Amino acid sequence: MTHVTIKQLRYFDALARELHFGRAADSCAVTQPALSMQIHELEQSLGLMLVERTRSGVQLTAKGQEIAQRSARILGDVRDLIAFAQHANKVLSGVLRVGVIPSVAPYMLPPLLPLLREAYPELELHVRETQTQILTDELIEGKLDVLLLALPVKHPDLEALPLFDDRFVLALPKERKLSGRVRATKELIEHERLLLLEEGHCLRDQALTYCSLQQVDTVNTFGASSLSTIIEMVAAGFGITLLPEICLGVEGRGRDLSLVRFIDPEPFRTLGLVWRSTSPRKPDFMELGRLVTRAWEDGLLDTTARMPGKQKKHNALIAQSS
Repeated sequence: MTHVTIKQLRYFDALARELHFGRAADSCAVTQPALSMQIHELEQSLGLMLVERTRSGVQLTAKGQEIAQRSARILGDVRDLIAFAQHANKVLSGVLRVGVIPSVAPYMLPPLLPLLREAYPELELHVRETQTQILTDELIEGKLDVLLLALPVKHPDLEALPLFDDRFVLALPKERKLSGRVRATKELIEHERLLLLEEGHCLRDQALTYCSLQQVDTVNTFGASSLSTIIEMVAAGFGITLLPEICLGVEGRGRDLSLVRFIDPEPFRTLGLVWRSTSPRKPDFMELGRLVTRAWEDGLLDTTARMPGKQKKHNALIAQSS
């Protein structure tokens, strides 16, 4: 009778990701011989050759690749089962692993974390800040529970909750004027040196899409991975940039910038939460979304003081959560 254990699947899942016995053993906190023995027993139980050992390393066979995908799903279901048991009776308790993109984390976490601590003191929060693709991969792999980022994130195994729209504004050096214009246009940007984050950041892609820039000869990133670096370059007169409204309360302080809204329809990104559709913790994520929206609304008071024009609500969800 074929007998497959969760331990075998977990070790094989690590090997499928690392494609190296030593690194896979380290990630599972076992010795390499112990991991190798479990992989061998898994192959015997299934009657399949899963791994091809070559001089250059390890490769999965065609059958091994299929088993790896199925193993990842099974392990994900096991993690969700355990999470359900741990959190069945309490909302936002125990460990919650949240992934946040860099153009959101520095601006949402300061107002959000005190709200979480006050309302849910039993919550043990772990935060991972990196780019969208890495976060999405780690969410699917079960390394993270929920993501806070710009939507959409398209994947059949993921579910999303839109929270609010974050408008973009044009940032110029303080001494720059728009020749009497009250609002900016994307045509204006075509003749300017546009400074954006390095490739891999969704904020860069959203700005380029709005500007309809097919040729990016005038786009300079300087290898920047943070908005703070970009804003310092703009303030020093090296170019202009598009900034999300969410960052203005922090990044607008003490810098010589001119901030100008765009003509209607204003460019924006939608921020929201994303989780595995199989996760049993949807009540947790809905409550987290409510607190994120509240934290954003609180932050608008500071942002409004730094921008021309009347502040307005962006989403019916916001009114419902007030």
